[in-house]
Amino acid sequence: MKNKIIYEDFSLYVEKEESEIPWLKIFTKEPYKELGDVPEKFRLKLWRVYDIIEYEMQQYYHPKKINMASFANQVPRVHIHVMARFENDSYYPNTMWGEKLREGNLKLPDEAGFHKRVFNALQKL
Repeated sequence: MKNKIIYEDFSLYVEKEESEIPWLKIFTKEPYKELGDVPEKFRLKLWRVYDIIEYEMQQYYHPKKINMASFANQVPRVHIHVMARFENDSYYPNTMWGEKLREGNLKLPDEAGFHKRVFNALQKL
């Protein structure tokens, strides 16, 4: 299944990762290999986008923790994962790439509302 793009502008896009948890990924459109390769002004924009997504995730879902990751091993370009974590998700406290510990039992608000909030906030950048 193709992941859904929830926001896009000339320099980046934000994509939903299919998962039991709220999980967004911020991608640069230019195929920068490392974060240090991203021009400084654009790097500041990436962190502002991250801040907005983290804030909206906290306000909408009230997670136990927000996880952030940037591996770029399998997708060799700069991208940042932003994940809302809950004590009763399938992997907590492990990473989402770690060992599954249980069947998750999440009752979360509709993600369409969250995606709309993120889109609206990012439109103001």
